[in-house]
Amino acid sequence: MFMNFRRIHKFQCVQLLTTGLLLFVMISCWEELDHHVVSHVRSFTYRYLVNRYDFLNSSFTITTSHGHRPDGSNSVDEGVEEYFYLINHPGKCQRGGAGVLLLLFVKSSPENIEQRQAIRATWGNESIIWSQLGEVVKVVFVLGMHPDVRHQTRVQAALLVEDHTYEDLIQQNFADTFHNLTLKLVMQFQWSQNYCPHARFLMSADDDIFVHVPNLVKYLQQLTSSQLVAKDLWFGHVHRGSPPVRHKHSKYHVPYEIYPWPSYPDYTAGAGYVVSADVAAKIYRATLILNSSIYIDDVFMGICAKAMGVSPQEHMYFSGEGKAPNHPCIYDRMMTSHGHGTDMHSLWQAATNSTVYTSRGYVGKLYCTAVRIMLLCFLSLQNSYSCLAAFT
Repeated sequence: MFMNFRRIHKFQCVQLLTTGLLLFVMISCWEELDHHVVSHVRSFTYRYLVNRYDFLNSSFTITTSHGHRPDGSNSVDEGVEEYFYLINHPGKCQRGGAGVLLLLFVKSSPENIEQRQAIRATWGNESIIWSQLGEVVKVVFVLGMHPDVRHQTRVQAALLVEDHTYEDLIQQNFADTFHNLTLKLVMQFQWSQNYCPHARFLMSADDDIFVHVPNLVKYLQQLTSSQLVAKDLWFGHVHRGSPPVRHKHSKYHVPYEIYPWPSYPDYTAGAGYVVSADVAAKIYRATLILNSSIYIDDVFMGICAKAMGVSPQEHMYFSGEGKAPNHPCIYDRMMTSHGHGTDMHSLWQAATNSTVYTSRGYVGKLYCTAVRIMLLCFLSLQNSYSCLAAFT
């Protein structure tokens, strides 16, 4: 039986060709489609089991055997005791006398001196924070060793000179690599408990994050004024039902042997989040009993928090991996924005300009609401503020 092509109308030919092309694209890209759609649906469903039951905790309990990371290095099954401080400032939180409102850790790499300088000159300047806001905020940069042994001596000498000038570096002797980010997280909570346990809040942030410290400090002041002791607080940009990346070529790849389930517990984006003092203590205790074989630090944070019965809370103006829109109607509510480098100075000047916070009146508030709706609801801003933030 043969098909008579003369009887097929031109429109039908177009339909057949279009259908064939779509089938070809779907077959060719099925793995990607499965990863980005099916896996997310499945993992979001599975998250209720992950967040509810204890089988995940027991699988990460420390054993006497040592695992191995995908990069060949040993995992740290017994905390950070095998690492020692190359640079440390145990008395950092004792200086100044007044109580520490916020201990702010900035995760940095040894060679990122320009990023650190930009932070010191803007939102990480402790003297400016104290003089303008009347609160003690301690800022320290946490880092490991340069991973290339050929450059370690030179880079370490430069770090010692930098720290002699600013006295704000905290460094341990592990290789500063992506697969050791969990070690950096453990180091932060260990240091906070050993040297600054009286800080009312702890924040962890990347060195390409812009933190609107005045807004953040005012928010923390509100939290402490509304209750005698701020407790059980962990807030930031929350990821819910996120699936592990199974593509071997991705730097976020997590094999089934390390994490066999289709969903991570809820966690906040590691770019920037805040916890209260009691949660910081709980996370530290969890790092002592849980295996840090998960080398994605914010996921490991979620595992530790789940083990201690702590759940993350969404804050609309904490950015994920995205950059917040630049506009005065955003600045007065901004907490964090990701992906900043050379623009750190200009953003600090714009975001803290006094004209941003002058009373706008009813018309001005309506205008800013309309602007936020336009920026957050109609523009594609991945992993930045959600559309709901326009109405809060």
